[in-house]
Amino acid sequence: MIPSHAPFSSEQSASLSALVSGFSPEQSTWLSGFLAGFSPELVAAPSNLTVVYGTESGNCEELADRTVKAAKKKGVKAVMKNLADLSPSDFAKFENFAVIISTWGDGEPPEAAEGFYNSFINESPDLKGTRFTVCALGDTSYDKYCEVGKIFDARLESLGAERITAREDCDVDFEDSYTAWLGRLLDSLAAGSSVASAPSAAVVPSVEYSKKNYFPAEVLENVLLNGEGTAKETIHVELSLEGSGLDYEAGDALAVVPLNAEDVVSDILKQTGFSESEEVEIKGGEKVSFGAALRSRLDITALSRAIVKKYLALAANVDLESLLSDEKKAEFVRWIWGRQVIDLLQEHPVAGLTAQQFVSILRKMPPRLYSIASSPKAHPGEVHLTVAAVRYHGYGKERKGVASTFLTDEALVGDQVQVYVHSNKNFRLPVSDDTPIIMVGPGTGVAPFRAFIEERGERGAKGESWLFFGDQKYNFDFLYQLEWQDHLKSGALSKLDVAFSRDQPEKVYVQDVMKKSAGEIYSWLDKGAHFYVCGDANRMAKDVHETLIGIVAEHGKLPLDEATAYVDQLKKDKRYQRDVY
Repeated sequence: MIPSHAPFSSEQSASLSALVSGFSPEQSTWLSGFLAGFSPELVAAPSNLTVVYGTESGNCEELADRTVKAAKKKGVKAVMKNLADLSPSDFAKFENFAVIISTWGDGEPPEAAEGFYNSFINESPDLKGTRFTVCALGDTSYDKYCEVGKIFDARLESLGAERITAREDCDVDFEDSYTAWLGRLLDSLAAGSSVASAPSAAVVPSVEYSKKNYFPAEVLENVLLNGEGTAKETIHVELSLEGSGLDYEAGDALAVVPLNAEDVVSDILKQTGFSESEEVEIKGGEKVSFGAALRSRLDITALSRAIVKKYLALAANVDLESLLSDEKKAEFVRWIWGRQVIDLLQEHPVAGLTAQQFVSILRKMPPRLYSIASSPKAHPGEVHLTVAAVRYHGYGKERKGVASTFLTDEALVGDQVQVYVHSNKNFRLPVSDDTPIIMVGPGTGVAPFRAFIEERGERGAKGESWLFFGDQKYNFDFLYQLEWQDHLKSGALSKLDVAFSRDQPEKVYVQDVMKKSAGEIYSWLDKGAHFYVCGDANRMAKDVHETLIGIVAEHGKLPLDEATAYVDQLKKDKRYQRDVY
């Protein structure tokens, strides 16, 4: 009903009332935006948007920042908040909110958002009157793809919140999916804003290297770090960033975009029989030869549930259909372990399969993130990596990791590698150089700590530093041994404790060495030390975490629940940071 004081005649009011009474909410919203082009006075106050994020490697934080900036350009009042700083009841205070959250591992929330996530699952705030949307980041190579985002989406709806736009599930190559989600969100919100969008700035052609435009970094050095007789293959790679304009900080990661190995490409070509020169269209509309798609554009090894489902859609296959059933999830996980795309083609061939159909089931080649092993102050214009080559035998074939063996076998001195810098704000040295630090990094997990020690050495930091390093054998696998000795002499490194698991009958790991120095570790924490862990997430990081809680319980004379709370508080205070994978 049009109010009686509205500036319309009785006939106009009656006509307008009859017209708008039959509109759906979506139609009313659209009309509001349409009228804004004629009379801004008719439009309500600008919409408000709160963008909340939960991140493991920094992608969600970056997308949250981009979302806020894009919303402001559309006249929406927007702010961003970290889920780690919120409680579930805070959602009730937001008019419109967007959740950008990643799924870590196989269905786990980002570590920094774990506390919020646990509370959110168990608490039931009334969210009627609020509106939300979810952008979920994940990796289709995992069975529980985008699981955390899906849980948030369903939970928010069950608590009474109204959906602004549908949830978007984004794979590792998330740019197109995120952009589509952002467009839908802004279209919905901008209609309620009376602030005109800022005119788009003219595009100025320039070379800016980023995840959208990789930098071809020249390989300066590629050396094996392990000694003769080792069971491991770890290389030190040095790349030039000269002329790139790329900057990084100790704690950041370098994204490497590899090429598929020629023998892997050859196997696919032989199995399919397709011509290398045949033109195919890949995601994004790019048209390339089938050979080029296999070598540099597509992930042609990683097998996942998503790929098998797409493959099954091309032709009926009773065996695959059975494997994909809900009742056989565990069996599917066992079947897929160690297998690759070539095995799918060989074990379950599809009659009449075309090259275009084949590329349509594959995802783009995802960049691989490696913790940077250098300080920009110690190595201006360079970036260093510590990489363990992955090779194994499975189902009658020799297998290898795509990126690790690309760097080991193909990225020779003088060659170029496509890269960009990935900022990791959740893995940083303390602001004060006087703050002591404890670092736990077995194997290639030592990479960022090489950067930390170099950085502190260049800055002349006075704070003490303590490194726990572990690997298999002292004589073969003591990565950067001479460098650590030099840092001990200079004072950049105060203490070094090592654990070599295969040098004695019983296996000794970094957490075992930590227990021997438990009292001193607690003393360092008590005087404000920051604690860092880098490396394997499945076993090492969990064991180190439990050991740390045990140390706090024993030497802080606290019951287990209070010791756990103490360690959780270290995380909240950013004094306990992890870079695990």
